[in-house]
Amino acid sequence: MDLFNFQEEETPRARLLADRMRPQTLDEYIGQEHIVGQGKLLRRAIEGDQVSSILLYGPPGCGKTTLAHIISLKTEGDFVKLNAVEASVKDVREVIDRARSNKTLYGKKTILFLDEVHRFNTSRQDALLPAVEQGIIVFIGATTENPFHHVNGALLSRSTLFQLEALEKKHSLDAMQRAIADRDRGLGFMTLNVEEEALDHIAAMSGGDIRRSLNALELAAVTTPSEPDGSVKITLEVAQESVRKPSIRADQSTQYDVLSAFHKSVRGSSDAALYWFLYAVERLGMDPMTFLRRLIVACSEDIGLANPQAMVQAVTAMDAYHKIGWPEAKYNIAQAILFAVESPKSNATAVAIGNVMTSIERSGNAEVPLHLRDTHYKGASELGHGGYQYPHDFPNHYVKQQYLPDPLAKVSFYKPSEQGMEDKIKQNQQRRLK
Repeated sequence: MDLFNFQEEETPRARLLADRMRPQTLDEYIGQEHIVGQGKLLRRAIEGDQVSSILLYGPPGCGKTTLAHIISLKTEGDFVKLNAVEASVKDVREVIDRARSNKTLYGKKTILFLDEVHRFNTSRQDALLPAVEQGIIVFIGATTENPFHHVNGALLSRSTLFQLEALEKKHSLDAMQRAIADRDRGLGFMTLNVEEEALDHIAAMSGGDIRRSLNALELAAVTTPSEPDGSVKITLEVAQESVRKPSIRADQSTQYDVLSAFHKSVRGSSDAALYWFLYAVERLGMDPMTFLRRLIVACSEDIGLANPQAMVQAVTAMDAYHKIGWPEAKYNIAQAILFAVESPKSNATAVAIGNVMTSIERSGNAEVPLHLRDTHYKGASELGHGGYQYPHDFPNHYVKQQYLPDPLAKVSFYKPSEQGMEDKIKQNQQRRLK
């Protein structure tokens, strides 16, 4: 268990710049105007020390912990922080017992901030429920993962969800400019001459993560030799050495979202499908097999018999990936993706599956028609089995006869579209009906 301790140290400059510049008030807080802007609900609650149980959901570096820090400074109650990675059920119960005593003996509320709440398993989340329901604690949870996937439904329903947005380059630039100007907490005690291109590079490479931006700025400032006049010049070259690669956010929710975007793009945009595939593999480090599996599914779900070759291309691309590996196989996979996107589309296969499954659920057990039953044994005819007409003995290799169970004899599950090859299938079906 860890209590927030935000007292100034004797040598504040010994702390990292990002820690020194951590906002102490909502006026210093950068971004998230949609939830903490002037007049917004959460801002009013924080300023009035009336925060109820809430969940803060957003990508890394967007300000969830900083917002909790500001709440800890504004409240007159007891503020406790637990990290879900380390905390146990025992830790939670200790906080609850202490909170109950504070409320009963002193009328003092307790706010529990649980960082990375998605790492709390069900039993540990369940331990919180009674205390939240009874108002013994005010719960604040922070998570980078979709709370609807990772937070107990009962706990989620008792908390107000606030979704924080990823910060942008402009926010990092704002934070660095403040740090350069601040003499007490920032780098204002130094004479810094920072090129605009240098700040722009750090902000761009930090991907909206303010802590990363400030750490890179501080590294550049303290490692660059001083000029004869005592000033420190931070050039673009210095900035490039301080932060080289953009921050990548590839949590589970992000991966699901990118995979979803890929599949939806296969239905309508070659450019987008190719972009999301390469972005996921090259930038997020996702496994190409994840996209190959989804592509093969899409070839039946969204293309089907409108162009059966789409699946052939996808399966062949998977085979190529297994045989030659990445990155060479990106050409094979890209070809299969483009072939699928540009193919005529039909969801007739998916609809047919749905129709069949619905009929199975409604009709119960099915009796196989007598003429379709096995006759490869002595005595089958005595049971009435037989009478099947062999289609290849008839013109066009087709003969009209019943294939489905009696209750479904006249039902049609598969209805081909007029797309691609399915148009020919539809015409063939119509000829059979004549």
